[in-house]
Amino acid sequence: MDELKKAGSENNLETAVLTFWPHPRFVFNPNEDLKLLNTLEEKTLLMENYGVGNLFLKEFDEEFRNLTGEEFVRQILIDRLNVKYLIIGYDHSFGKNKSGNFELLKKLSKELDFEVEQMEAINIHENNISSTKIRKALLEGDIIKANEMLGYHYSLSGTVVHGKKIGRTIGYPTANIETENIKLLPKKGAYIVEVFIKNQSYKGMLSIGTNPTVHGEKLTVEVYILDFNGDIYGENITVKFRDFLHDEIKFEGMEKLVERLDEDKRLTEEFNF
Repeated sequence: MDELKKAGSENNLETAVLTFWPHPRFVFNPNEDLKLLNTLEEKTLLMENYGVGNLFLKEFDEEFRNLTGEEFVRQILIDRLNVKYLIIGYDHSFGKNKSGNFELLKKLSKELDFEVEQMEAINIHENNISSTKIRKALLEGDIIKANEMLGYHYSLSGTVVHGKKIGRTIGYPTANIETENIKLLPKKGAYIVEVFIKNQSYKGMLSIGTNPTVHGEKLTVEVYILDFNGDIYGENITVKFRDFLHDEIKFEGMEKLVERLDEDKRLTEEFNF
């Protein structure tokens, strides 16, 4: 995004990002249980926060998936978007049968009067960043590594719904968050999070799991919000993951659970946000 904004400024051009919906893998493999790092709403907000001037959304349908790489460049990038400067990823391919690549773009750029730049691979700890590696880190509970690769804090958003209200009986009332079913949930366990409610931020302890101590079965996302006391049922809230506390634990009883919650709270209070 920094390179995009820099190129726009230096060439006196508007900045834009072109994205597709649904995710291409939903079209190519409709039976695959794919979970996304960002929902469409989250992706839109990310682009807004990055300061991108325009976000173009193209429906990824059967007609579009059958465009060759050259047809995509001519019909979409040039005829519709009037692209003058294009930035692509280091391993980017596009078009039917992956017929489009950097070499094709370089060839067409001369005829169609646009410039093209290919980003170099971004390495962290001598490893290339990829969405596959980010997903793997999240599913292993390695929030620090995932956030480092993402360049921002992984987040979840959703509506606060009614739960079993067990937490309030032990001094830890939680907000149950109903998330989109296509959103990737990190590994089951407890996390330090930052909670955003109506643009106000709070420290929080978030649990992803089935609540085995109270014989739960349904997977839930619950957050205890420090220094907060309010009715937020029906509200949309966002949590940003900051660190992993521990795996999901089945305690011998509620007393042991409270002891662990007290320790998690102490660690959350001491965490440098």
